[in-house]
Amino acid sequence: MKKRIKKVCVWLLLAAAFVGCGQNGEDAFAGSRYDSDLDYIMDKGSLTVGVTEFEPLDYMQDGEWVGFDADMAGLFAQNLGVSVQFVEIDWDKKVSLLNNGTIDCVWNGMTLTDEVQADMSCSLAYLNNAQIIVVPVKNSGQLQTVEDCMHLLFAVEAGSAGEQELKDRNYRYTATGTQLSALQNVASGKADAAVIDAIMAGSLIGSGKQFENLVGTLTLSSEEYGIGFRKNSDLAEQLNVFWLKNMENGTVEAVAEQYGVQAAVIDTMQP
Repeated sequence: MKKRIKKVCVWLLLAAAFVGCGQNGEDAFAGSRYDSDLDYIMDKGSLTVGVTEFEPLDYMQDGEWVGFDADMAGLFAQNLGVSVQFVEIDWDKKVSLLNNGTIDCVWNGMTLTDEVQADMSCSLAYLNNAQIIVVPVKNSGQLQTVEDCMHLLFAVEAGSAGEQELKDRNYRYTATGTQLSALQNVASGKADAAVIDAIMAGSLIGSGKQFENLVGTLTLSSEEYGIGFRKNSDLAEQLNVFWLKNMENGTVEAVAEQYGVQAAVIDTMQP
């Protein structure tokens, strides 16, 4: 990853340019006693992050949430001078949980779809990803194209980019609570295939891994991840400035290497 030295003023300009996703609509804190989302976070003294079990981005280890996203969320909260709290959420309800104040942000490998960007204030894109089809190793040789999969019964996380891909193709599927449970359905024979994020697949499937009898076969789509905040939240701009500074000083790269996702990091220092 190339590192480029940028002045703070450039960071601020980039942050202002990208914070715009999801700026139309009602402010979740309209009429409250807080002038901004940042004021609200500072007053309560914590940043509540919505996550799901998603190795290597957010997962439990020795009773603590760890992973690339979890560690970077902790550093962001530290930068704000508040603590970080993680709440495991129903992915399909992430927007309502933001708006009712249960969580303050969604930081969990979230695809920057048009719908997401309409419902939230979003960060810069920070990771590249793809939606891939996962099947038992014994069946992989039968699937040469995406069209070969049209007869399969899929398992996919409800509300995910993978579910939307299957809807668009009119493929049969069962919606599950998490991507992990989608993989479990395939491993147990309840489904023929799953659609999950390539980043998660790289961590969980294949020889010597949790699902060693499953394999990724075909790519449905490529995408980018972003971090979502409440509509019109000024925390998105705060996050962009924090992220770009930590790209420049090497922190993002170091944490990414720790969890094996360095190849997916988007070089937001590119002009």
